[in-house]
Formats: sequence, C-alpha cells, structure tokens
Amino acid sequence: MELEIGQKVAYPNQGVCLIEDIEKKTFGENSVTCYALRVLSDNSTILVPMANAENVGIRPLLSSIQCKKLIKRLSADFDDVSGDWKTRSREFTDKLRSGDVFEAADVLKKLTFLSHEKKLSFREQTLLEKSKFLILSEISNADTADVEILRGEIDRLVASACKKHEVADPEVFSQAVH
Repeated sequence: MELEIGQKVAYPNQGVCLIEDIEKKTFGENSVTCYALRVLSDNSTILVPMANAENVGIRPLLSSIQCKKLIKRLSADFDDVSGDWKTRSREFTDKLRSGDVFEAADVLKKLTFLSHEKKLSFREQTLLEKSKFLILSEISNADTADVEILRGEIDRLVASACKKHEVADPEVFSQAVH
C-alpha cells in the first residue's frame, strides 16, 4: 500500500490522521523509513514504519460509495448483544482496534441499544464514545457536511437500528441480562 504526504488516513483507535512526512529513522544500526502522522483530533504525532503500516491497520479513508454504505449500515438491524460483559468488552475492544469503521458502527449500535436497557459501565461508555468518534471522524473527513449535523444524523440512524432490533426480537436481550 502506497501512501503519500498530504493524504488523510484512518488509524485504528485514533481516528483520522494526516501524513505529514516520510522520514528515515535510525535505530541502532537499522535504518527505517516511517510515515509521520498527525492525529487530527488531538494534534499529536505518530511515527509508523512504512513496512508495518498495513499490519497496524492504517488505511485510506472511506470512498464516497463506502461512506454511503456505512451510513446505510448505521440504520440496519444488528445481531443480539451478548449478555456476558466480559465477552462484550473483548468483542467491542477487538472491533475498535481492527480499524474497520463498519465494525465500529456495530459497536456503536449495540452499546447504544444496551444503554437503553441499563446504565453502561465506565468502560462500555468509553467504548461507545470511541466508536461514535471514529465514525464521525471518518465521515466528516470524507464528506463536507457540518460535524454537528452529522452527529445528529448518526444518532438518528442508530436510534432507527435500535428500534428495528427491539421490534425484531424484544425479549432476547432482557432474558440474557437477567
């Protein structure tokens, strides 16, 4: 995968980054070429060896077609939420670490649904906020729409997915929790 200076990329669990430079760094006797990334949300920098960029999960931002698929997926029904908090936590953390924004959408929908059923733990609330941030970050950088309008639209779409899930199988989750 070839990335260029000035290109925006998605970095797992960090959001959208800008490739500011390609630098050669020397570590002992080894010389490594790295991408210098600027994290747009907090202005921090990350150095990622070019040879490792794909393994880390760095990828180009969504295309407009993929962005439309993501928006459509946000309002779609989803699989049942696990009643076991350990399983949920592991699953959601892995999905967010994958860097796949479609997986982040699944986390957002499931945790939003769960938040209507019970108060989320601190960890689950953090994962909910992180998933929403990653989705909002990616869509807002792929689209020129206003961030606050996008935030409201994402909330509306996820609420629609939760309603569909509740109608499809209203008893499943309440039985798994109790």
